[in-house]
Parts: sequence; C-alpha cells; structure tokens
Amino acid sequence: MKQKVIIIGAGLGGLFTGAILSKEGFEVTLLEKNAVIGGGLQSFQRFGEHFDTGMHVIGGLQLGGNIWKICRYLGILDGIKVRDVDEDCTDRLYFSEDKTYYTIGKGREGFIDTLAKQFPKERDNLERYVDAVLAIADQVDLFNLRPSNGQMGLFAESNDFLMSADAFIAKFTSDTRLRSVLAYMNPLYGGRANVTPAYIHAIISTLYIRGASRFVGGSVQFAYLLADVIRKNGGNVLANEGVEWIEVHDRKVDYVRTKSGKQLSADYYISDIHPCTLLKLMDEKAFPKSYRERLNMIPNTHSAFSLYIKLKPNTFPYINHSEYYMTKYADVWNFSRTDRPWPLGFLMMTPPNEDQGDYATKILVTAPMPFQMVKKWENTTVGHRGADYEAWKKERAQELLAQMEEIHPGFSEAIEAINTSSPLTIRDFYGVKEGSICGYVKDCQNIVLSQVPVVTKVQNLLLTGQNNNIHGFCGVPLTAINTCEAILGLNYVVNKINECVG
Repeated sequence: MKQKVIIIGAGLGGLFTGAILSKEGFEVTLLEKNAVIGGGLQSFQRFGEHFDTGMHVIGGLQLGGNIWKICRYLGILDGIKVRDVDEDCTDRLYFSEDKTYYTIGKGREGFIDTLAKQFPKERDNLERYVDAVLAIADQVDLFNLRPSNGQMGLFAESNDFLMSADAFIAKFTSDTRLRSVLAYMNPLYGGRANVTPAYIHAIISTLYIRGASRFVGGSVQFAYLLADVIRKNGGNVLANEGVEWIEVHDRKVDYVRTKSGKQLSADYYISDIHPCTLLKLMDEKAFPKSYRERLNMIPNTHSAFSLYIKLKPNTFPYINHSEYYMTKYADVWNFSRTDRPWPLGFLMMTPPNEDQGDYATKILVTAPMPFQMVKKWENTTVGHRGADYEAWKKERAQELLAQMEEIHPGFSEAIEAINTSSPLTIRDFYGVKEGSICGYVKDCQNIVLSQVPVVTKVQNLLLTGQNNNIHGFCGVPLTAINTCEAILGLNYVVNKINECVG
C-alpha cells in the first residue's frame, strides 16, 4: 500500500513537495484554506484583468537552470509559459537622490559591462565582485543540485559565506554609490545591513545574473501544473479545506481536522504554512516550550504595499524588464526599518499577456513596508477595517504614484483603475505572521537561530516553504527537495533529477 502524506497549505512549497512525493509513489493530499491554490502563485481578477499576487520575476527556469531541471524531472516543462526579460537590460534602477539611471545586463559579462560603462574605474572591482558572488553560490550543493551532506553549504570554508552582505560588497569597492547599486535587489529578500548573510545575497544575485523570466498569462498556471502532477499520480488537491486542528499525541500527529469537519490521517504530515501559524493549530504541549519560543522569537522580513493598476488601452508601453525606484543610496539597506520615511522605493513591472503587443494592459507596483505601519488595524478583518484604513491606503497609493510620475511623467493619465493591498492583506490571505514576504530573517550574527530545520520535534510532522533555508521561487523548491529527502533519504531526489536530465 502507498504511504499517505497530508500537506497543509498549497503554496509553492506544498505543491512542489507534493508533486515530488506523488511522483515517488506516495498518496498525497493537499489541503488549502483559500478558494484558489498556489499561495504567492495565485492570481485574482479585478476590472476585467487578471493580476498575479506574487512571483512576478523568476530565476532558475533558463535552459539547464536548477528549477528547469526540477520541472523536467516532474514532466511539466512543456506546459510552462514564460518570457525571458531583455538581455541588454534585465533591470533598470533609478535613484531619486541624484536622478540617475543604471542598467543591468544579463550574464557575467553583461552585468559587468553595463555597470562598467557608468563606473569605468570600477571594472576590475566589478569582475572580482561577480566572480566572488558566483563562487559563493557554487558552494551550495543543493542550489546546484549536487549530492551533499545535508548542510545546505552553511558551513562552507569560505570566509565570505556567512559575513554580512553589505560587508561583502564593501570588500570590492569603496565607491558608496556602486555599493548601493550592487545591493539593489534587497527588496526581494529583505536585505539589511549587518544582518543579511552574503550567501543569501549571492544566491539571489546569481539567479538573476544568469537570466530572469516572467510568467506569461499569469503565475497561477504554474500552480495548476504542479497540482496536475499530484492528481495524475492518484493524489488530491483540495481548496477551501483549511486545517483548523492538528491532533498530536506523544510527539506524533494522529490526524488533522478541516474547517468543513473532515478528519484525515496519514503516515506523514507536512506544513507549508508559517511556523507561528502552525503552532496555533495544535495543543501547546505538542512541541517543547523551548521550540515554540524559538519559532516565535525569530524576526520576520518586511511586508509590502502594492498597487494593481489597470491601464487605459494603448497608453503605456510594455516594458520587458523590471524597474526599481530608490530614494537615497544609503537607504537601500533600510527597507525594513520603521525610523525612515515611506516609501523608500518600489519595484515596478508590466506582466506579459499571452498575446502581448507593444502596449501594457496592467502594471504592478510593490513597495516594501514594515508591518508596524498597519499595526493599529492588526485586530481587524478583511472588509471591516474602517474608513480611516481606506483613507490611509489611498494616501499611500498617491505617494507611490508621485514617485512613478518621476520616472514616467504623465503616467497618471494612463490609469483606468487601481486596486491596493497592504501587509494586512498578505497576513490574512496567506496566514503569514506580520505579512512577511520573505519569511524569517536570516541573520549572519545569529545564523543558528535563523535556520529552521524541516524536521520538527513531532516525529511525523515536517516543514516546507520559505521559512526554511532559502525563500523565493528558487529557494522554496530546493527546500521542498530537502523536505522530501527527510522521508526518502539524503540525495535521493537530487540523484533522481540528475538521472532524468542526464
């Protein structure tokens, strides 16, 4: 008989974990509290347009990339619809402080050449920096889908690996402007000075240096592909079936109960929800007090405020790269701080449609935001937050639009309608503590606290998702491998993937 697995949460981590285990012969049941599966892959409809909630720019899906290999192993490559960003400009940055634009090119040489044009005296330093970034990423066996000792490379011999990312960058240049430019992706992983480890910066940077892509026609199609793998192998993916209780006895899960009253049992249980949310679903005696306190005390990365904008027809060009707006160079490391004016910057993109032409139909604008900014409404629920909250959201939207006007004069004239989301939206929709968009903070000053193993103190309960190891579209599938191998055996899945891709 097949061993049974119940996965709580059908986000990216739960879907990848379920797809791998179902392919390897397990009977998988995914339980999702929302009406639509996918977590950050979900899409929603407003004003006649479909908007993605997250996962807008993805790395690792280039030919031969690590996610490309995993998807080939799962047999879903042919169903993935993506569009690569421009090679000569994968990202464009703007710093309001001196009204200067910077262009980032694809690949090692493209990255170096584009920045060397604007920092001609820094070419040698840029070469040393990029090579050091790639070298750090190469130390992580799982990132490269190599058999490993299970340590995620965190005990690598390189002194650079666990130093702070800002100190790592400073090793290669004394130019303070270039240091900030090299840290421009901080909003993607909650980068903080003296806190974020260099390996997080290096892995994310390596992904985008190698090339980035966008989902065409919405990211939820990728969630459906993973769900199809599970169903084709005899499993179930159930939406609107949130788990309300997990019964634990003698450090072992006996069953889960859903909000509809279903009581389900399995050999293994895997949580794809925030660990602090998981704790609320079981008796406090299920875990040792020290373990619960540790999970609750780990800081979370910042949240975000977003604009989902429908554009008037044929008024704003489709832009095949992302754009970053930054206020001051020094504030690149301060997106998580509450003692700075908001917004310090934002990420903007025009998602491609299946029949994408010269003009965009919609724009997404996302600005990092500390949860503290919405704390006064933390005890409210969706649709019942009050008029002052709605007024506050409109004010924040106008502040972002004013910055958009700076890089795209006349932009407001192209707007047909705007929908907004705040950290409270993220918290309630995903069940994420403080609306964190990148999971737990990884702190180079206390790396042991930052690491949450996929194996828990309950013997048949495992974790998966962005709060373990590395977050993001690349990190979460790698953690899924880590979770599956806790059941199947070290390097089992990695070896299977490599056999499949030759």
